[in-house]
Amino acid sequence: MIEFNRVSKQYGRGGAALSDVTLSIAKGELAFLSGPSGAGKSTLLKMIAAIERPTSGSVLVNGQDIGQLPASGIPYLRRNLGLMFQPANLLSDRTVLANVMLPLLITGAPRNEAEKRARAALDKVGLTDKALSEPLALSGGEQQRVAIARAIVNRPQIILADEPTANLDRASAGKVMDALMAFHVAGVTCLIATHDEAILRGADRIIRLQAGRLIDTPAAVGETLPS
Repeated sequence: MIEFNRVSKQYGRGGAALSDVTLSIAKGELAFLSGPSGAGKSTLLKMIAAIERPTSGSVLVNGQDIGQLPASGIPYLRRNLGLMFQPANLLSDRTVLANVMLPLLITGAPRNEAEKRARAALDKVGLTDKALSEPLALSGGEQQRVAIARAIVNRPQIILADEPTANLDRASAGKVMDALMAFHVAGVTCLIATHDEAILRGADRIIRLQAGRLIDTPAAVGETLPS
């Protein structure tokens, strides 16, 4: 589903954000991206969504070369992605329901269909009762769960989450992770960046970055990593 082949990303004359990264993530897999601040986790996620392009190497998402993707093709790529970046970036001038409906309305879905699917997405993250609330009236954990609902309302094939539990208490973080795990169980490919060791403990696959380099990662099923 996701392939990086010797990918590097250089910003001007500064240091490399990523250096010679090769990895593969299988369809339906759950993988965690770990490393200290500045390791390149956010850059790697943004490349999958074509927010950033590689300086060298290739990034393939479902067989599509992100580096060769024209600007006109980016919206179609992102319809298959559920994106969660820090912060949640909910719009404070509209309700929780309206926030979740927004991706559907942008892509031309009828309002009644968008509302139906948005309510279903809120139900999946346990926030049906907050549909008409304002985002600022919610706790940090609830706001993150609204962000998950907004990310999955388009029924994406891939969820990309960047530190989804940052600055949350343990109970709220648990609810956020439970929501993400439910989509993985349903067959969605999930790549989650985190430095939370409590979340990483017991994970089947952890992709570790340090200073832009891949330092160790178990191979995906059927994958042989280069020596």
